[in-house]
Amino acid sequence: MTILLPEPAPLRDLIDAFKRLPGVGERTARRMAYHLLQNDVVGAQTLSRALDQATTTLVHCQRCNSFSETEVCLTCSNPQRDPSLLCIVETPADQNMIEASHSYNGLYYVLMGRLAPLEGVGPKDLQFQRIANRAQESAVKEVILATNYTAEGETTAHHLAEFLRGQGIKLSRLARGVPAGSELEYVDASTIAWALMERKST
Repeated sequence: MTILLPEPAPLRDLIDAFKRLPGVGERTARRMAYHLLQNDVVGAQTLSRALDQATTTLVHCQRCNSFSETEVCLTCSNPQRDPSLLCIVETPADQNMIEASHSYNGLYYVLMGRLAPLEGVGPKDLQFQRIANRAQESAVKEVILATNYTAEGETTAHHLAEFLRGQGIKLSRLARGVPAGSELEYVDASTIAWALMERKST
């Protein structure tokens, strides 16, 4: 049995902070904390400043709900984007992957999550009514449901389709080029591009 020496409270707090990152356990968090403090204090200070700036200056775009420095983000305020297309994604990371595919020039709405009844996340938590209001704007002709092909993503797409159906808007879903059980953040850009081009009505 390994016995660890007592750690100073600030070090313990740093390790616990790293453990909040997805996929980071106790050992990895400790390794990162020790590395920064022992070998890269400047990097640790840079990370601290960047986190502080991001958490205090970023807001949610009033149009798409993604992160922005201004009330309306650069994507939503870009006159070159096609306002007739509204792509709904789970996270800003998913939005970035679709942008990387260079196959979509419409606008977005970022859910900042997905339905997860077992975790207590329902339609109200994702502001479905706000999404409906955005989709009802006169310029919107098609809503593309680009949630992930996970159980939660499929559930979210199904409930969104039911919620938006009957509003006279064309609804479509990413084609199955995106592997079942996958998240857009980890799918290559060419696959996402194909899935967008081959999207199906829902």
